[in-house]
Amino acid sequence: MRTFIFLPPVTKPTGGVTVLRRLADILHEAGHEAYLVAREKGGWRPDGLANAAPVLEWEALKLTESDVWMVPEGWINALAPGLYASAQCFSYVQNWAYLFSSMPEGVDWHSLPVEFLAVSDPVSRFVKETTCKDAPVLRPGIDRTLFRMPDAKPGGRVRVAYMPRKNKALVEQIKAIHQHRCGGSRVDWAPIDGMDAQGVAETLRASHIFLATGFPEGCPLPPLEAMACGCLPVGFTGFGGWDYMRQVQAAPRHTPWIPLREVPWGGNGLWCADGDVLDAALCLDDAVRMFQEKDPALMAALAAGQKTANAYSLEAQRTAVLELWEQL
Repeated sequence: MRTFIFLPPVTKPTGGVTVLRRLADILHEAGHEAYLVAREKGGWRPDGLANAAPVLEWEALKLTESDVWMVPEGWINALAPGLYASAQCFSYVQNWAYLFSSMPEGVDWHSLPVEFLAVSDPVSRFVKETTCKDAPVLRPGIDRTLFRMPDAKPGGRVRVAYMPRKNKALVEQIKAIHQHRCGGSRVDWAPIDGMDAQGVAETLRASHIFLATGFPEGCPLPPLEAMACGCLPVGFTGFGGWDYMRQVQAAPRHTPWIPLREVPWGGNGLWCADGDVLDAALCLDDAVRMFQEKDPALMAALAAGQKTANAYSLEAQRTAVLELWEQL
């Protein structure tokens, strides 16, 4: 059984594309015949990686009915080669928000011989509720050798890391509310923008809090990376974040309506509804106070964050991928 994974035409590596590349690499390194398939020659493609899965040009793709053809959600037209060849076709849903995007007129998921994989438990539930099809969960992983606890956090004012590009207008509102409520000199802001993975990890290790402002999300990695680096995350879940996010607060202002899976860790962040800038600012205020007052609950939350990050290691991802492919 050969596996071919569609590589969307992007100019730089995104989180979703990185997950696809790692998936192909895991299979390749384990002895499976696996390829990434590039749609355009001018797009980004992995290079300089030891023992990485080979990249096949779109024109050279020749599928058979014994092959697996995997396409990320939102690229429905890219399923065509697999459908024509009667290959085993999968849509790997990394963000629930794009499950129905780019759907050609007159086509729906009921009429396509396509199975689903989901990046998280909430996304799997979304797929099941909307298409009536099961979606086994295949979670991403983070590099725990890169995203790790520092020997010590810096002293002085509490430092808040955030990503300006994630719903920029809401970020500015949260910052403004916090500054007007508490005074602008209570925290230092550390924007994460235009950095490589090493730069992101260094910024997170030097920060105390991570403000998560991304939504919608399938299984957001930045809050996980922040936990791994010893930050207390605060903010939006993107819906998919409920795969691992659990409330620190005993009586949070926001609780999810979906049932959450059992996990071996406790509260690991202060989470609010997507787009609720007031609650996000209030949660940020609570998190800052926890650091300033050395709240005993803080150490428990940070320890839960480490436990959470460990469950999403590259090793855990590798085990899950290989187990799923053995079932296939």
